[in-house]
Amino acid sequence: MDRGLAADGVGRRGGPILRLLATVALCVLWAVGEPCPASAGQSLPKRLEVGGLTRTYRLHVPQSLRSEAPAPLLLAFHGGGGDGVKLERLTGFTSLAQRGGFLVVYPDGMYKNWNDGREAGVSRAHRENVDDLGFIATLLDALTGEYRIDPARVFSTGISNGAIFSHFLAARLSSRIAAIAPVVGGIADPFHQTFNPDRPVSVLILQGTADPLVPYDGGGILKGRRGRIIPTEEAAHRWAQHNGCRQAPVRHNLPDRDPTDSCRVTISTWSGCREGTEVTLYTLEGGGHTWPGRSQYLPAFIIGKVCREIDASAVIWDFFAKHPRP
Repeated sequence: MDRGLAADGVGRRGGPILRLLATVALCVLWAVGEPCPASAGQSLPKRLEVGGLTRTYRLHVPQSLRSEAPAPLLLAFHGGGGDGVKLERLTGFTSLAQRGGFLVVYPDGMYKNWNDGREAGVSRAHRENVDDLGFIATLLDALTGEYRIDPARVFSTGISNGAIFSHFLAARLSSRIAAIAPVVGGIADPFHQTFNPDRPVSVLILQGTADPLVPYDGGGILKGRRGRIIPTEEAAHRWAQHNGCRQAPVRHNLPDRDPTDSCRVTISTWSGCREGTEVTLYTLEGGGHTWPGRSQYLPAFIIGKVCREIDASAVIWDFFAKHPRP
């Protein structure tokens, strides 16, 4: 079974019953659940040789792209055990790109994982110290050479392992990433000990308080079997401090749009930051290890519930559109 977007191989040790239920859930999802975007056929599989490895990704170039104007680029990173195809289906970014006129690329991690700053034993990608930063830097060079990419509007998002990698990527390649939006994934331990980006980066964090896999308050992922992260609010403060945000966070609650989802959303925003950057934290009270507003891709007792108060993909792109590099 391809555990796809669940955090770092959930279910591997859950016994045959959990594996059977997860398999059934995924079969239902891909058979009758989340449909492929109408424009998915226009997303093309690509290859790139980097450091002696053949790296793969999917690229969507919207029909609305204007050749004379530099275009934004969105990097979207899958979770542990997943791939770009499934993330494309889950998030719906391809449809947004069609309407918004931006390119979106869905890279594939080696061995279905990203080397994201956690300890070496987390996955094969970590054990072999796969140079994912080098892959993305080379990919950006290749895409910039082929298309008119706006260097002030290169953005990164991802789920779980892909979210942890988005933090890692932005911190290490801050000169090339304008903003990130990690979903249910924080700043890795031990990487946080050397966290020191060269430039400010706008950050939007979405994290559920009832995530059974990647804890909101930090600590062990999958009860420590997949490494550790720092607490979510500490991650937001780290970025705010680094960005030189001069104001204390302003907080407000969103209206409860769906009383049946057991989720409420609190938004905390740090503004007045260097180079016009901003840090925003969406605390999803009761939200699980899911992409808000999209499919319940595994049973709630495994990954928690989907928060349906927001459409995360729309919120993320709206944030990116408002936070280019100056």
